[in-house]
Amino acid sequence: MGGLFGVVSKEDCVTDVYFGTDYHSHLGTSRGGMAIWGGSSFNRSIHNIENTPFRAKFDAELSNIKGTMGIGCISDTEPQPLTVRSHLGQYAITTVGKINNLDQIAAKEFSTQKSIHFMETSKGSINPTELVSVIIDHENSFKEGLLKAQELIEGSCSVLLLTPRGIYASRDKLGRTPLIIGEKEGSYCVSSESCTFANLGYSFSYELGPGEIILLTPEGIEKIAPPRDKMQICAFLWVYYGYPSSTYEGMNVEVMRNRNGAALAKGDNVKIDMVSGIPDSGVGHAIGYSNQSKVPYGRPFIKYTPTWSRSFMPQNQDIRNLVARMKLMPIPEIVTGKSLLFCDDSIVRGTQLRETVDLLYRCKAREVHIRPACPPLVFGCKFLNFSVSRSEMDLAARQAIIELEGKEPESIAEYCDPSTEQYNCMVDCICKRLNFSTLKYQNIHDMVDAIGIGREKICTYCWNGKEL
Repeated sequence: MGGLFGVVSKEDCVTDVYFGTDYHSHLGTSRGGMAIWGGSSFNRSIHNIENTPFRAKFDAELSNIKGTMGIGCISDTEPQPLTVRSHLGQYAITTVGKINNLDQIAAKEFSTQKSIHFMETSKGSINPTELVSVIIDHENSFKEGLLKAQELIEGSCSVLLLTPRGIYASRDKLGRTPLIIGEKEGSYCVSSESCTFANLGYSFSYELGPGEIILLTPEGIEKIAPPRDKMQICAFLWVYYGYPSSTYEGMNVEVMRNRNGAALAKGDNVKIDMVSGIPDSGVGHAIGYSNQSKVPYGRPFIKYTPTWSRSFMPQNQDIRNLVARMKLMPIPEIVTGKSLLFCDDSIVRGTQLRETVDLLYRCKAREVHIRPACPPLVFGCKFLNFSVSRSEMDLAARQAIIELEGKEPESIAEYCDPSTEQYNCMVDCICKRLNFSTLKYQNIHDMVDAIGIGREKICTYCWNGKEL
């Protein structure tokens, strides 16, 4: 997905930008970058973080970088931040989101601006952040440019734009990703994740609304464009990829997961010896389930993090499965003869979870019951880089539907409704294919209630295909 962080300060800000950006490492897998304004120019650095942590890549550079304003990013795809010199002046820019009509916007630029060009990536695609900078540069001010980008982009795009005056922060027009302001004496920061605040000495100050634009300077927050009325924030912030100590729209991630797990337990009657969570994002849901059900929480396997800290980086699915298997170390003495229930954030393709369950059976577990913290994923995300697969047909739910129907049906609406026979058959098919003792998904109503900010504000497209 990616994450953004920026600081404006009356003193040197490099250390804060470095650690604040690093605190977003759980959100991206490809590139990490920082751009610091040094008073007359930008000092920018971008590194590949696919197999090396962000801190290790940037640590040696810190002593040579000085400045009072800076931005950083962890990116799932393209190298950024970018530095630009245009008629609007010098600036650095970083974005997070997914631009579905990137090629169409680029084609329009080619047809109206004959001299324009875009630098291609090694895969032959256009850097989305560069495209946003081109949109901005066609306008007469940063405000007009950011508003134009919101108007043109289909999908989502939140932006940090660092100028010699300060940082422009523009949240996606439907608020699919958060931007949160922290404050301490002499400094302000803007972050995708509020978990960055406490250890850097910041406290919560303000959260941008959907489509809102502000200018952050060491003196304070200047409102540039007001928030829009409609919000569609991604539910997976709480269910999966948000950090447990982060809070969005007033709801903390860990609190939501505990509430969500408790709701899972209320509707369950399975007989089990232990509740556990698939590390890491399943743990909060499992603790909520355990507390509600009064069944002990335990750890039948341990995640080996010293060298296997991240399993979702490799592009090859077989290698991802191998890494996932290698980093989970079972404890046979706890597993043998036991009926275990695991909460997981979701089931995407299901291949890694099948590997985990098979590992537990090899350790002589009697039963392995799975309780995903959200409904079956039936649609690939159109708005962020979550649950992105080479094909929507790779989703475990879609594979089950095709197996049941013999082909892809014209409509899958009934498979999204837990009250239908089709839904129950789909879940039973997934359960058998992945070798679970039982499988019961969270329902969308309890999940949304656990988030607690109002259903109309939450995007649920992955589960029901509804955009608004």
